[in-house]
Amino acid sequence: MEKVRQEELRTRLIQTNEEFRVMAQQHADYERLIKEIEAKVHVTPEDEFEEHRLKKLKLRLKDQMAEIMNRTSASEVA
Repeated sequence: MEKVRQEELRTRLIQTNEEFRVMAQQHADYERLIKEIEAKVHVTPEDEFEEHRLKKLKLRLKDQMAEIMNRTSASEVA
């Protein structure tokens, strides 16, 4: 049940909050780039470094998005 509410909130924020929408798009872009690196037959040290960098950026965005969701959820309850 909680997961459904979180997904509904995420969808609503993507539709109504420009900052959140941009973050969600960047998060999806990072995920796509990470998958491209992971799909390579031969991964170079540079690829590994880039994958690590992208994962950090993706995680930072996820944390920022979660904070926006928490603030929005808290303000709706109050």
